[in-house]
Order: sequence, then structure tokens, then C-alpha cells
Amino acid sequence: MPRFSVIVPAYKVQAYLHECLASVLEQSYPDLELIAVDDCSPDACGSIIDDFATRDPRVRPVHLEENKGRGQARNAGLERAKGDYLVFLDGADTLTPHALRALADRLNETEEPDVLVYDFARTFWTGETVRNVQAAQLTERGPAPFRLDDRPGLLKVLMVVGNKAYRREFIQREGFTFSPGHYEDTPWTYSVLMASETIATLDRVCVHYRQRRQGSMPSTPGTTTGRGHFDIFDQYDRVFAHLDAHPELAHWRPVLFRRMVDHLSAVFLGRDRLPRGSRPEFLRRARAHYARYRVPGARLPARNWLRHVLIRLGSHRTYRTLWAAAQLKRRVTDGVGAAFRGVRAVALRLHYRVQLRLPVRADRAVFSNGNGRGYGCNPAALEDAFRTYAPDIRTAWIAAPEHHHTVPTATRRLSPDTAAYWTAIARSKYLVSNVDFDRKLVKRPGQILVQTQSGTPLKRMGLDLQDRPAAARGTDFAELLRGVDQWDYCLSGNRHSTLVWERVFPSDYTMLEYGQPRNDVFQRATSADVARLRETLGIPEGSVAILYAPTHRDYRRSQRHMLDPERVLRRLGPRFVLLTRAHPSYEQPLARNSGRLIDVSGHPSIESLCLASDALITDYSSLMFDYANLDRPIVIHADDWAAYEAARGTYFDLRTFPPGVVARSEDELIDIFATGHWRGSRSAQLRAAFRERFCPYDDGRAAERVVRRVVLGETAGLPAVVPLDERHPVPSVEDGIPGVLDSSRTGDYPTASPLATVSTPGVSVPVVDSPRSPRIPSLNTEIP
Repeated sequence: MPRFSVIVPAYKVQAYLHECLASVLEQSYPDLELIAVDDCSPDACGSIIDDFATRDPRVRPVHLEENKGRGQARNAGLERAKGDYLVFLDGADTLTPHALRALADRLNETEEPDVLVYDFARTFWTGETVRNVQAAQLTERGPAPFRLDDRPGLLKVLMVVGNKAYRREFIQREGFTFSPGHYEDTPWTYSVLMASETIATLDRVCVHYRQRRQGSMPSTPGTTTGRGHFDIFDQYDRVFAHLDAHPELAHWRPVLFRRMVDHLSAVFLGRDRLPRGSRPEFLRRARAHYARYRVPGARLPARNWLRHVLIRLGSHRTYRTLWAAAQLKRRVTDGVGAAFRGVRAVALRLHYRVQLRLPVRADRAVFSNGNGRGYGCNPAALEDAFRTYAPDIRTAWIAAPEHHHTVPTATRRLSPDTAAYWTAIARSKYLVSNVDFDRKLVKRPGQILVQTQSGTPLKRMGLDLQDRPAAARGTDFAELLRGVDQWDYCLSGNRHSTLVWERVFPSDYTMLEYGQPRNDVFQRATSADVARLRETLGIPEGSVAILYAPTHRDYRRSQRHMLDPERVLRRLGPRFVLLTRAHPSYEQPLARNSGRLIDVSGHPSIESLCLASDALITDYSSLMFDYANLDRPIVIHADDWAAYEAARGTYFDLRTFPPGVVARSEDELIDIFATGHWRGSRSAQLRAAFRERFCPYDDGRAAERVVRRVVLGETAGLPAVVPLDERHPVPSVEDGIPGVLDSSRTGDYPTASPLATVSTPGVSVPVVDSPRSPRIPSLNTEIP
């Protein structure tokens, strides 16, 4: 008996069916049967199903003699299912990689519930992928399994069949089947959820719903014009008949009534759904349903009151009148707001012009990180150094209001585009940032602008992007050079950076090859600091913490999951913890928080995450150059190097000069950690060469050197650079955990498959603790 029966009805989906079936059969969890039902499709769906069946015995083809509709096709599959759990997938949709394994794990964790609800995402023909907007309802926090009464918010999730796994015995015992006609998901899902004794959730996207272009769809409700949309009335008759047959469910009637009104109005207002001339008839039937199932005394929802008026009165003319009035009110409000914003903008411009005529204040400095981000990166390290080595200078930090809490209390907080902001950039002597300041900035005589940059460049930057349209994305290079001409100083961490910056940002500024100020903390932190950070992040004692921080892809519009974090952790075992950090340009995290999988995308300090971790996994992020200063293992996951190089371009081949061992696939990455190669002698050798080339000045005093040169005017007698072999960055906790891959210290590993990028590991490089520094600034940086 298989664990899952995946039932796929197919009708006029020949262009997508192959991908759908392959997404099931290629799952890493193979204990399944695939029941593919050809609903007498006039295209090649039947032959595609038969072709898959000849190649894989898990495929059970079913051919219906006449077209019966999606619900009846599912029933045909349901009759033949033998699996513990039922999973329904439409022929144009796909399962995400490792989805069934995630389902199996969650089912085991929650004691075999009747229904497991998981997340979905819509994939559009444009390539865009949008996650379910009600994903918060699928949180795994709290008791599990539970009843619907304990989590009524689940009814806000789209009522479809394909985002749930159903225990087959429960479905058969209750006698649930799909009704004929369109919108067959409606009575099934409501009835099943209300009847379930045990429900669990999985906060993971397991299915992609394909949203095809208008006009290329089969007769699917919500996407084509036809009388089939009138089936919605019969479906809601079945929903309320189920309530009538089960008096104990009467308390759900107001909720389902509101859902029905929202659904009916969505169908009526949907573009090109109802045939011409049928809209009055639809409204008459909708008004009858409103009167039939309305709950006396039920509160009218404030957000959708207009839709309720439409259905209750059955008058589109009244609805249009009220809608027009609401729109007029909104336009008036927007117009008043636009006028206010215009007056405010003029006032701020005048204020700035006045401030430009006042003297520059030699005791003022203003700092920013990115475009209004929080306290972090090189500017934060320099702001801290200003207060230490030039205490007479008053500092201010520019950040959006939501990031003000990250700014130290001793530093003034400024919000962008306010009077205080324009005063600061007009009259402060020192302007420090890792990006260009506002385009309206007028650089005044006596002002000093310090461009800190955001790390060491691997990918091409500046003028080198002129022939890289995917990466440049409409960059105005003339404007870019205008900003460069305002720089007085540019920071560099090594000779490689110096040569790149001078070529791609050509102008008459002074290069300060002093190191990266944001990396000073690595030489000043202590073992106590590391232990405190790990406790704050929830890293279990005795665990090996790996920080996974990939960069963004210029050749992709959305975030691509290069690794499956859950699978990696399963393969590595319980001693490992994975900290996942999505690139700041993406709004979605790389993974959900789940035990040993910790999402740290929103953590304010990347330096803290580096200190708390025992190793780094990255691809082409400049974070590798910073992390190398800790002298901890780095593993490069370069599975799309050719595409990345073609789109963005790089300054050297990372695969031939890496900071550690290189994995070209997820399985190879797992193998590197499972065998201990990640921290063996080869890894140490590669890291040592990498540090020598890219970390010559990061000795903990880079910020001090910059302040002494720029602010105090010292050109001689700056702090000498501590040689690499005399630096003692704080060791990782993993170095002190007894029994954690001790074989890596002796070269005694289990047998592993040969890896082209690694050799037999040997003794790792020992590190020692460093003395406590009087102050460690709270830093953060964005990963370029």
C-alpha cells in the first residue's frame, strides 16, 4: 500500500501534462501511486498518460469513455486509490521538489491527521510566481493536530482541493465524493474541513497553480466565459444542505454565508466570465440565494459591504452608483493628498536652498546605509569610530522610520526627505555612505564625502555593466559618474578592489586601501560574544551552525531556491543547524523556521550571524570575502556558474580560486559536509590563499585608520597593519565541541564519492581566542 495516491484529472492540458506528471514521479519521496485520469480529452492527454505508464509502474492510467468534468474524473481516481493519503493535482499544475517528503514528515509529526493543509503559489505565464496571500494561516505554531474550531482562519485560505492531503480512510468513512459541474471544490472542501476531527498545517509551498493566459484555457471556472459559472448556485446549495444535515455545524452558517456572497460577487464582477445577456439572470439567482441563506442579525462586513449590497439588492445599477461615489471620494482624498505632497516638496526644496547658504558645520557628520536601511555595513563601523576617535563630532544616521530602532541612542536619527534630513546633508562636513546620496545633493566646498563601498567585488560593477543589460537594468551611467565625481575618498579592502574601483568608477578621489571597517568586529569579538549570539538565535548547544547566504540573480526576476534546506538538513543529521538568509532584494525568506532550520533574513546584523555560525555556504556573494577573516570554513555552491557569468560577469573564476571547497550540485554539497571535507586540510589551504589575497588589511583597525586620516588629518603614524599570521579571530563554537567530526582533524573520513574540487583532507588550522575589546559595535550589512 503506497503512502500517497496522487490523482490527476486531465482534459485539454497536453502542453502542460508532461511537466505535471514528471513533477510527481521525480519526487524524492517515491512511495506513491499516480492515478492519471484521461477525461476523454480530445487532445493527446491520453497518449501522454499511457506513455508515462509504460515507463513507470507507479502510474495507473484511467480512460473515461466520455467527458464527465473534473469532479467526476477525480471520483474515478478516488475509486481506484489505495494510498494512505490522497493528493489531488490538476493536469496543468505541478508539485514542488521534495513536496511529498515534506508532507510525509509533517504527517508523522502530527500523528496522521484527517487533513493536512499546505501552501501553494500561483505561477503566471509571464514567469512570475506569487505565494498565497493567506500563508500566515498555515503557521505550524501551536498544538497540532487541531479541529477547525480551533483555527477558523483556515477558511480564509483559497477553498481548493489541491492544497490538502486527505487520509483515505477518513474520506471513505464519511462518504465524500465530488459533485458534478464547475466549482466542485466548494462543497468538498467546506464539508471535509468541518467534518475533520484532526487537521494539521504545513507552512511550505508544495504546489504551483498555473495561471494561463485568457483564451488559452479549457472550460475551467473563473477563467472562461460560459453558462458553467451558474453551477456555483448548486454547489452552495450542497454546502448549506450539509449544514442542515449536521445541526452541530450550525455555528459555521454566518461564516459560510459571507464566503458565499464574496464568491458570487467575484464571479459576477469577474471580467468576461458570464455570457452576454446572462448577467441579470445571475444577479436574480444570487439575490435569491442571499435571501435563502442569510442569517438574521449577522454583522455586515465593513470591508466588503458594497459587494453585499450588490448581491442583496440584485441591482447592478445601484452597485455602480455606490461604487462611483466611493471612487469619487477616493479621488478627492487622493487629490488632496497629492496637493499636500506637492506643497511639501516645494517647501522642502526652498528649505534646502536656504540651508545651502548657511555655513558648513565642521562638527557634524551624517551616515547612511543603502537607501534608508538600518544601522549597518561600513558606514556603521565608521560612525562608531567617529564617536570613539573624534568625539567632538556629532553624528546622525539616515534611515527609514521602521529602521530607527537599529540606530544607537547616542546617534541622531533622521528620516529621508524631511527638513532635518535636508539640513543635515546641506550643512554637515562629513557625508559617509556605501551608496550615492540623494540625486538632489549639492556637494559644497568644505564638505567631505566618503564612499565606503559594500565589500570586495566578485561580480562586475559600475561602468563594467554597460554591456550587461540584465545586470544594469536601465542604469543611467552619466548620472552614476556625476555621483562618483562628488566622492572625496573611496574605501578599499585590498589591491583587487582598488584596481576595480578606479576603473569602473573613474574620477579624482583618493583611494584609502585600509581594509573593510565592517570586518573590525571579527578581530575584537570574544568567545563569550559568540556564545551569547548563538543563544539569542536559538542555536542548540553542541550543534554545528551553518550560515547559508546566497546572492541574487540578475537573470531571474524572482528568487530561485538553489538549495532545498530541509533536504540538506535531513541528509546531514541532527548535529547540524542551518541559518538561512535571503538576499535583501528579495521579500520572501529562503525557508520557514522549523526546528534546526532558522530563517535569519530579517536579522539586523550580518556580522553577528557570521560570528554565531561555524561555516558559510554561499555562491557568489561578497560575504565570502568578509567571512574569510574569521578563518572558518567556507563552501561554495556554484551550480549555475555559466548562467551567472553570462548575465552578470565576474572578475575572476571563483571555481579556480575559491575560499574553500566547491560543490557543483546539492548532492555534492551534502557529500562535502557528510564526509568532513568542508573543514579538512584542503579547505584550510584554499582559505589561507584566499585570505592572503583579499584580507590583507582587515586586522580590526580599519575604521580607526579611516577616521584618523579623513577627520584628524593624520597621514603618517597610522596604526600599522597586523600580519595575517599574527591575527587571532574568535574561534567558532564548533572548534570546541568534542566529538563533532573529530575525524576531520586526523584525515580519517568515511568513504565518499570522489569530488573533483577537493582532495583528501588532513589537519585543520588551529585558532585561539582573542582578548576582549572594550566595545563591539552592533553592525549589519547588506550582501551585495
